[in-house]
Amino acid sequence: QVEVVESGGGMVQEGSSLTLSCTTPGLRFRDHALGWWRQAPGKEREAVSCFGLAGEAIYYYDRSVKGRFNISRDNQKGTAYLQMNNLLSKDSGLYYCAATGSFCEEDSADVLHWGRGTRVAVSS
Repeated sequence: QVEVVESGGGMVQEGSSLTLSCTTPGLRFRDHALGWWRQAPGKEREAVSCFGLAGEAIYYYDRSVKGRFNISRDNQKGTAYLQMNNLLSKDSGLYYCAATGSFCEEDSADVLHWGRGTRVAVSS
């Protein structure tokens, strides 16, 4: 069974908004901190944002997304979200949802479960 599933990517123009969603059909949603990672063409995968277990910790690792992106999670629905506003071409890439243990992790080696990614393409 697939453990992490992302959706919501698309092709948009700069200034547009997208909301990515992440579910964990193969995992107990409430047991994991959930993060969003991005891999741009020719670059390494990097952490974008993370939402801890009970909302006590929210991180935006990429400073350029602060004020534009908003991460959230709904434990009742078993879904995590990344709302992306005022998108820029540099935001383009394959966005992955990642489940870690109890805490958010910035090192990809500490990610327990990866989704397959959803592509975001922003044209200028």
